[in-house]
Formats: sequence, C-alpha cells, structure tokens
Amino acid sequence: MSEQQPNPYASDPAGQGGQAGAPGQGDYKWGPGEASYGYPQPYPAAPAYQPTIGAGMPSPAGYSAAPAGGAGFALGDITVVGDQIITPSGTMPLRGAMWNATDFSRTEEKIPPHAIVLAIVFFLFCLLGLLFLLMKEKTTTGYIQVTVTSGGRHHSTMIPAVDANTFHWVMSQLGHARALSM
Repeated sequence: MSEQQPNPYASDPAGQGGQAGAPGQGDYKWGPGEASYGYPQPYPAAPAYQPTIGAGMPSPAGYSAAPAGGAGFALGDITVVGDQIITPSGTMPLRGAMWNATDFSRTEEKIPPHAIVLAIVFFLFCLLGLLFLLMKEKTTTGYIQVTVTSGGRHHSTMIPAVDANTFHWVMSQLGHARALSM
C-alpha cells in the first residue's frame, strides 16, 4: 500500500531525488519550531541592585542610598530601607506604596482562679473576701495583618498581638511608612 501512496513526510518521496526547497520535496520538518507567542518563556533574571536616591535617580559612585548603620524599620518580615521595601517575595519601590493593617486580635477580661480561691477563703472570715472578685486580668490573643502593595507586587504579613496596644504600635509604624511612601 505504501507504494501506491507516497509518504508526504518522507524527505525523498519514492527516491525521486528532489531538490531541497522545492515544494513537497524535503522542506517539511516535524515537531515544534521556534518558541512563539503562547509558549512558556524562561523567567527573566532579576535586575542587579542599584542604590538610588529620591525619584529613582541612581546615586553617585561612593555614596549609599540609605545611611550606614541599619537605618529603617521592620514590620514582621517587611523591611523598609532607603527607598525600597524588602520582603521575602522580592523588593518593591517605596515611593507610591499602599499600606494597610487589619486587626484580627481580641482582648478578653476574666477573673483569675487565685482570686476565686481567695474570695472563698476570706469570705469565711469576713465579708471583705468578696472584694477579691473584683480582680481582673486581661489577655490579648490574635494577629494584626499588615499588607503592602507597590510596583505591581503585593505582600502580607501577620504580627502577633502581645497586648491591647500592639495595634496602636503597628498603626504608628504604618503612619511612618505612609509618610515615607509619598
């Protein structure tokens, strides 16, 4: 059957010795050619770090963008140094960054067990033992979520709330970060 119908994919159909480049004579290549639109491309390498001064201008040789000595601050795993925000997911520009914080903490107030024991013991001696029931202890649990968006990237981190003032501290740090982002 192969003698009656030539193989269109053969380089030399029926041994005719055709010329390369002539239509139907050996110019067909099976398989994908060059990668084109839609094919996965290799991820471009990150550009090398170049310190900059305000407005993204390169700093002169011999000068650093941020003062030496670790100037800057950190919120969880988000660090602000010079004109950049450094996160585990990459570096973002500080200028134009959007900062947000959400409080996922709660503070509970309850009577501690030792106050209940003291109230029972001193109630037997005098009625002043009931004053021990006025003792309260506050416990704060949860997290404060801090998010930053800049340069087309987004990063979020969770900061554990150790007391009722943790959210106020985070908001003061965010206020400073927002002022630097302008």
